[in-house]
Amino acid sequence: MYSPSKLAGIRTACNPCRASLSPLSGREAAAVSAVTVALARSRWRPGVRSVYSSVPTSSSQTIARPSTSSSLLSDAADVIKQLDLEGHNRGVYDGTWRGSGKVVESVSPINNEVIGTVQLGTPKDLDAALATIEKSRRIWAKMPAPKRGEVVRQMREALAAKIEPLGRLVSLEMGKILPEGIGEVQEYIDIADYAVGLSRMLNGKVIPSERPGHFMMEVWNPLGIVGVISAFNFPVAVYGWNSAISLVCGNPVLWKGSPTTNLTSIAVTKVLAEVLENNSLPGSICSMICGGADIGSAMTNDKRLSLVSFTGSTRVGREVALAVQKRFGKVLLELGGNNAIIVSSDADLDLAVRSILFAAVGTAGQRCTTTRRLFLHKSIHDEFIERLVKAYKQIKVGSPLEVGVL
Repeated sequence: MYSPSKLAGIRTACNPCRASLSPLSGREAAAVSAVTVALARSRWRPGVRSVYSSVPTSSSQTIARPSTSSSLLSDAADVIKQLDLEGHNRGVYDGTWRGSGKVVESVSPINNEVIGTVQLGTPKDLDAALATIEKSRRIWAKMPAPKRGEVVRQMREALAAKIEPLGRLVSLEMGKILPEGIGEVQEYIDIADYAVGLSRMLNGKVIPSERPGHFMMEVWNPLGIVGVISAFNFPVAVYGWNSAISLVCGNPVLWKGSPTTNLTSIAVTKVLAEVLENNSLPGSICSMICGGADIGSAMTNDKRLSLVSFTGSTRVGREVALAVQKRFGKVLLELGGNNAIIVSSDADLDLAVRSILFAAVGTAGQRCTTTRRLFLHKSIHDEFIERLVKAYKQIKVGSPLEVGVL
């Protein structure tokens, strides 16, 4: 177990798809046939973030009526207004909104329509932001932990007040269904609750001394500036897990979200910035920069970031780890997986089919814990595949904002 007081900025993520599997008996192990099923082996490209399956479609499959472009654009306009966004947005925040990079479009994968534009940050903007954060770091570190917790509690309340439009923006910009978009914001709210309690429990030890009349006290100090590089599939929750814990531990945060979910990064930052302003605190405590690989690379190599938390592919994660370790920094990695599920001969097949179906297609098949392979006992193989194909045919495909779509 990590200790949040020791590794300030640590992410605590509980994934319901991760379960312990009892080892197979000798007979079962000998009988297991390794069956690879192409479940949710989706390949992302701009405008297409959906599940590709080897299971054939048929006329019986439920296809939801797609939303018209006009209705989606109207919905996007309402969300932008509720979240204080604009048609054109600055992509750098360190107490002030700015940006000197190129202007990019935020395109909804639902219908490939543009829902807003963002002016990205540059390495020069990043350098200036880090200089500003360095000044606010001391202010935040000196604030008593319970008072930092109170600020995080107010952030929690502010997020809860805008949970519906934030969740809707996640669906519009990332493509997951609305209940999951709202649920992702709820995850941020939940970890903020945890962080508020933690702010009063960052305890040190009282250690006996061999010297008469003396003892030693252990006090945990803030680590420094924490950099968070998050992925498009969870554009709110991953940052929330990192940010809430980092903040109560006394560390300001610099966030670079995915280039395909810039509006979500800006909207969340606006919520947090308002709370900081209401408490007469520097906005740079929760800084944010929109950008591409050049910004991510600059962050990993900058010594001013004491810890870098990266969520993404294993290949890039390895590069991040080497770069940060080379400068003796700390790193947290949550990387891609190749998850498999074992179904034994005595398994509840109805439960297994339902579980595997959602594990494969939930979040548009874009979780790090998405099921990609199955290992089926040969005695239930044919029946199970038949049930799974039947279940796939019942998936309702369509706009993630429509009820019943998975």
